[in-house]
Amino acid sequence: MAERLTAEARKQALGAVPGWTEVQGRDAIGKTFVFKDFNEAFGFMTRAALVAEKMDHHPEWRNVYKTVEVVLSTHDAGGVTALDIEFAKAMNAIARLTA
Repeated sequence: MAERLTAEARKQALGAVPGWTEVQGRDAIGKTFVFKDFNEAFGFMTRAALVAEKMDHHPEWRNVYKTVEVVLSTHDAGGVTALDIEFAKAMNAIARLTA
């Protein structure tokens, strides 16, 4: 099982994932992605879902038209782990390729 990051380690790790912030009231990180249209947003989600399956780590997310809101937390560990940071980096890379 992955270990939760300490507050200091999480703060440092968030510096490597632009746009991701701590979720208020939870041990989680989040980001809102905004795309040109629904097609780009859904394409992003599809690509991210394939990565999530390979990582066996699935996001909490919500899509409305061109906006995708994502929350990451490793539920087994009870908070943010290195796996969440790795997935956040992957999602940022997918978003750059999608837009």
